[in-house]
Amino acid sequence: MITKTLKNFSIRQIDRSGQCFRMEELEEGRYGVTAADRYVEVCQDGEVCTFSCSDREFDAFWRQYFDLDTDYGNFLSQIDPEDAYLSGAARRGSGIRILRQDLWEMIVTFLISQQNNIVRIRRCVRNICERYGERKYTPEGISYYAFPSPRALADASEEELRACNLGYRSKYVLRTAQSIVREEVSLSAVSAMPYQEARTELLKLYGIGGKVADCICLFALHQLEAFPVDTHIRQALENHYPDGFPHERYGAVQGVMQQYIFYQELFPEEES
Repeated sequence: MITKTLKNFSIRQIDRSGQCFRMEELEEGRYGVTAADRYVEVCQDGEVCTFSCSDREFDAFWRQYFDLDTDYGNFLSQIDPEDAYLSGAARRGSGIRILRQDLWEMIVTFLISQQNNIVRIRRCVRNICERYGERKYTPEGISYYAFPSPRALADASEEELRACNLGYRSKYVLRTAQSIVREEVSLSAVSAMPYQEARTELLKLYGIGGKVADCICLFALHQLEAFPVDTHIRQALENHYPDGFPHERYGAVQGVMQQYIFYQELFPEEES
């Protein structure tokens, strides 16, 4: 176990922010988090957070995963104080951080997310992990499943993926996994590309459009200039920025602003 005092960090807000679908609220203030082939439980009371892992594992993986070395107070300070909507959204979602997640996991997850709701996305991801991922155990004996490899999903059939409740998205996942296995798109190469190049390369994968590519760039590659626009964001822009969102002002960090807006739209009654 390791305990940290963290500012601008809320595991509850991160869980509800729509960027990760393998977190689970175990009880109030305690969450189980599965990422790639690892698992940790996080307990939070105010700014005090306890992680159920060793110092070594925390420093080797979870510190980066939760983006804990980034000063989110700096992002908050950049918001135009005259922008009442964004200022309020940022206060309400100030505990959100942009996770540094596995590229392959985010490709599959956001293929599944299309025309889908959060509860169903979580179920679909859990189904494919349990069917195609390796079962693993924590030192305490808690079992969980690693995310399936490209090869594991490429060897599946579309019918088998449909049985995991993926619906029409099954063909997206299958053909994309096959493309990765055939090295038509290189994950390592995409990981090293700047935003526009990575986005263009991701669009080569079957089923990936602009919004999904931007989600992958933001939540896997941590390219904060990505600004995914879904129905929630589009509605917010229409209602609060009729003359256009100030992309130039926020440029390199507008993906963080996107998350504050997204959270505001999903949970408008959340206390600041």
